[in-house]
Order: sequence, then structure tokens, then C-alpha cells
Amino acid sequence: MRRVAISAASRPGADAGAAVADAGGNAVDAAVAATVTSMISEPGIIGPGAGCFVTVWPESGDPTVIDGYAAMPGLGAEERPGDFGDRVHMDYGGGMDTLVGPRSVAVPGVWAGLGRAAHRFGALPWSSLMEPAIALAENGFPLSGVSEAYLSYSHDPIYDLRPDSFAALHHQDGSRVADGDPIKIPDLAASLRTIGDEGPESFYTGSIGRRLVAAMAEWGGSITATDLESYQAVERQPISIDVDGWRIVTNPAPAIGGAVLASMVLLARSAGFSEWSEDGARTLAEVQRSVLAYRASSLDDGSDTAAAVEHLLERARYGDHKDLTSSPSTVHVSTVDTGGLACSITTSAGYGSGVMIPDSGLWLNNSLGEVELFPSGMERFAPGDRLPSNMAPTIAGGPNGSVVAVGSPGASRITTALAQVLMNYIAIEMSVSEAVQHPRLHVEVFNGQPTIAYEPGVHLEAFDDLVLRRFPDLSMYFGGVGLAMYDPDAGLFEVADSRRTGATAVGGL
Repeated sequence: MRRVAISAASRPGADAGAAVADAGGNAVDAAVAATVTSMISEPGIIGPGAGCFVTVWPESGDPTVIDGYAAMPGLGAEERPGDFGDRVHMDYGGGMDTLVGPRSVAVPGVWAGLGRAAHRFGALPWSSLMEPAIALAENGFPLSGVSEAYLSYSHDPIYDLRPDSFAALHHQDGSRVADGDPIKIPDLAASLRTIGDEGPESFYTGSIGRRLVAAMAEWGGSITATDLESYQAVERQPISIDVDGWRIVTNPAPAIGGAVLASMVLLARSAGFSEWSEDGARTLAEVQRSVLAYRASSLDDGSDTAAAVEHLLERARYGDHKDLTSSPSTVHVSTVDTGGLACSITTSAGYGSGVMIPDSGLWLNNSLGEVELFPSGMERFAPGDRLPSNMAPTIAGGPNGSVVAVGSPGASRITTALAQVLMNYIAIEMSVSEAVQHPRLHVEVFNGQPTIAYEPGVHLEAFDDLVLRRFPDLSMYFGGVGLAMYDPDAGLFEVADSRRTGATAVGGL
């Protein structure tokens, strides 16, 4: 039996992965089970009506990325939607706006993506991968600290608006659930059992899909029966870069996170980053500023994402970052096994729409409402188009046969967190635990000013044109990296970021 190392967003997710591995599952089986369980055990942070990317590197064969991300709805509709939800404001992350409600919901792809991964690379039946999540939904689970933290911002503007969402997150006396309080969402276990018995297609062409389409028609949402019937997970060739004997593969276009991550790693290495001195921190900040500026000008609003991604990677491979300056609600699972199979899955429901499929317990995404990803609006997307994403589930293969699966939640901080972890491990030769836990920085626009947000332990001098924003402690604002590694010489390693209430486990013992 293979042993499997799991790093997941939640303790229930890690335990689910281990249980599936104990039953004979491999790294992909464990990752799928952990992802499904994490989707239901962190309400607010994520929901089962999400999108995902799955990066798999088989023990023999080429790596692949399975695109199960959200798609633009409206296939077969007579008219394009006039707007994409109701604008609300949250104080999360220093203050932000997002669009919520039925019109903000994109076509969910997570079930198609996970189903394809399990079919292509898994060893166990699909129904077996669903059992841990079904048991959790039947028995209930404690609200996690990270869910409680996010709901403290989102509960009023998003999750108070509809009776089923309100009931799931409040006690009978009307008080909101708090950290550690038991959660048992009505109808959720039955819905998961249906998906387990009928397969992932139940969400698209079965009873759950029919309820979703009927609700969208009643509520003024845009998802049609044709959207669900035509949705397919797509396998894509990953972006691949070589750094110091390591091959790193990550998410390709039409997603943008992988290209941003790969470019930051290439540019930081070519600029000589090798330590966290003041000069090293300045180097990382300058690289981030250049790449993120290019993203804002050419990727977020660009009409030809594939061409813009290729230009970014070309400049990065030449080590030219100066030429370039001319998404909270995410969970990640990393797994590897002793056969050398690695899997990295990142899943997002945006900030949450606050909407459930009726009588299902299944919350839906607000992927059409992430205004920071689409500053010029949604008009450039046609029905059926995959939406851009920050997500970058990544796998690195080392010279001695080592394999590292790594990823993170954290919206725009996903790519900067992962680039720093990879550079810590590959360039500075930290241990994997040190690489994940080391303090981070992130270049952003905050209160209208170019800013470096950073954690204690990063040493920065004042920049002429960048404001410094120091956080008092390590913060989940800077991501929550999950890493799992198999080294043929040293065995399995798994790390969950202390910034977030992730968890690790080993199964197949």
C-alpha cells in the first residue's frame, strides 16, 4: 500500500484524505476526498458550487492541469445579463466591494474537475471518495476559526440575505455561530449522497442540476440547462519552468495565476535572490511590482490572455522585469505518495454569493462578482468562456526524483506567497517547513497608494515611491500555503501554513 502525505485547508479535509489512503487510495484519491470535505467544512470560505484547478504529475508520464474552473453562463439564453449581482461592501482585507446574489453565480466546474481527476488518475471508486464528506455532513462539524474570521466580515452583507443561508449559520435564537460551534447544514448530506451515487454528472444533468436551473430562472440568474449540459473539464498543458535543477509546473492560460507565479520565480532567481537581507527583500518587491503591474495592464483587462501570458513568460525567461512596467474564499490541498504521484488542487467560490441551490445545502460561487479581477467588467466574456483566475496549484520535480505539491488560497496573494515559498526552498535551501513559515511581503495598491504589505521578520528600508504597511503578526492575508513532498531518500513531508487553520496527515499506513 502506498503511503500518502496530505496538507489540507482543514483538519476534516486532512483526515478525509488519510482515510481514503488507508482504504487503498493514492495521492489523487486523497486530494479529491480532502477537497470535497474541505468544501463543506469551511462555510463562507468555500462552498460546493465552486471552480477548481487540479495539477497532477503521474509517477510516469507528463504532468497535466485539469481546468474545472467557473465559466461564463448564458448559453442558449436570448439576452446577455445587464448586471452581475448586487454590490456590497466588506471591511475584509482593509475594505473591498464585491457583487453577490443569483446574478453573480458562474457555472460551477469543481465537480467536473474533481471527477475527471479521479477517473484519470485515481485508484478507488468515486463513491468511496465522497464517503468522508457525507459522514461529516450527517454528523455535523465544528465551525473553524478561519470560517468564523471571514464570517465576521461577510455574514451581514452576504450570508444574512437568504433564509437558508441564515439558518445554516445561526442558532435558533438568531445569534451567529462562533468558532467551535457545531454546524449541521440541512439537506447537505443527502445532496452529497446523490453526487456520490450518481457521479459528478448529477450536478450538471441530474436532479441537482435541474434544481439549480429552475432556481436561476426564478431568481433572475444566468445559468441555463445548456450551460450545465455542455460543461466539460479540460486538460491543459501546464506552464513549465526550470530553476536550479528543479522543473516547476503550474496553471496555464486562460488562468493568469500560474504565469504570474512562474514569472516571479524566474525573475527573482535571475536577479540573484538568495537571502532575506534588505537587498533580497527589495529585489522581491521590485520583481513583484513589475509583474503585478504587467498583470494589471495586460492580463486583467486584456482581450488576448494567451498572447499576454506568453509575452510575460518570454520577458521573465530573459530576466527582464523592467520592460514589464511599460482572488479570500479559496482552499488548497496538496498530496504526494510514495509511488511518486503528486496532486495539487486549488478550489474557489469567490467571496460567496450567499445563495444555495434550494433544498440542497450547496452554496454557490460569486465568480462573476469579483470586481478586482474584472475591473473593466464582464462584457468581454462570451457564454461558455472560462474565467481568469489567480489560482496556481503547482508541482515541482527535483533532480533526485523528489516531488513537491504546493498551493495556496489568498486571492492576489496566492502567487506572491508561492513564489516566496519556492524561492525559500530552492534558492535559499530552507527546509520545507521553514520555507512555508518564513515571513512574506506583497506589493499592492492600498488606499490608492503603491504599497508593500509585509510581516514581522522582513527587513525593509523606505522606498521612494512605495508605502510600507507592516502587519503586527504573521497573517492569513498573505495566504495559507499547503505543501506535501516525497523525497526518495528521506521519505514524506507535509506542511500546513501556521497563518491558517490547515492540517496535515499521512494515510496508507
